[in-house]
Amino acid sequence: MARSTAAGASRGRAMTAPVVDVHAHLWTHAYLDLLADAGIAGLDMYRALGATDEPDDLVQRFAQMDQAGIDLQILSTAPLVPHLEDAAAASAIARHVNDEYARLVERHSDRFRAFLALPLPHVAESLAVLDRLAEEAFIGVAITTDILGAALTAPAFDPLFAALDARSATVLIHPVGADARSPLIARRSMRWAVGAPIEDTIAMADLLLTGHLARFPHVKVISTHLGGALPMLLPRMRAQQPWEAPDAPEPPDIAARRAWFDTVTHANPAALRAAAEVLGADRLVLGTDYPFQTAGELLADVAQQGAVFTEAVTRAVRAGNAEELFDLRWTRGAGAGA
Repeated sequence: MARSTAAGASRGRAMTAPVVDVHAHLWTHAYLDLLADAGIAGLDMYRALGATDEPDDLVQRFAQMDQAGIDLQILSTAPLVPHLEDAAAASAIARHVNDEYARLVERHSDRFRAFLALPLPHVAESLAVLDRLAEEAFIGVAITTDILGAALTAPAFDPLFAALDARSATVLIHPVGADARSPLIARRSMRWAVGAPIEDTIAMADLLLTGHLARFPHVKVISTHLGGALPMLLPRMRAQQPWEAPDAPEPPDIAARRAWFDTVTHANPAALRAAAEVLGADRLVLGTDYPFQTAGELLADVAQQGAVFTEAVTRAVRAGNAEELFDLRWTRGAGAGA
């Protein structure tokens, strides 16, 4: 695949820092069919979301991106990741969707990059997939807040984190949508409204209190949805940590400075202000959760940053902070079109 920088230079286009949406979804019908064949249920909702690579869906997506002033989306399969008990099936489906993403980025290199999908919990197979980070299409990996019920900090996944650390890789951590493995949530209608941010919270709290991010200091973690309840809980976690998690190598609020957090709030400026104050605005990156916000919510969610932050901070959240996370070779208008 020709590099977009070369394509852009040949057209005389100026390089600019893109406004980057780190949290956006896209699933083809073919990928959803493979997941269904593998026994994944509940996919009809995803088929109806308009988040495919079909031309009409892409036209609608690009129009909303333009309205919101977003140059580039980083696509992920989460929560519909190929995390399957069967290693062969997980590997085949991961290869399929990563190939789809590579082709899509090649066609639209000025609008898309992608997070690799990994065939977890199969570590050896996932390590082999990491070689694709050398491809321009992929600028990180996306995993879920637990792996088929196992914590990300489980020793079985240490080789994966070590390999990601060696590559200084970016890792998007997204909720599973499994009710936080709690019957208290599963018995009620709150899987995504409450369960998903609780999954964010539990996964990040575990990474912070176990010192996982200190053990693998070059892994650049992005937690979705402002880290769930983390902006509210970090002061409490700090107060409780000396007796509840005395072996933590550093206080959780210090450890949180090793991570980044996307700005999906469903147009809640109070949550955004709290996150900026507790987590630091320099650790916030733009996310939209496309297509799970309506067009109006998406625009309001992005627009609220200008009302909450100074102009300089808004620029950093939308583009500048992403420079620490991604090695982007990007040129406006370099895509090949539909």
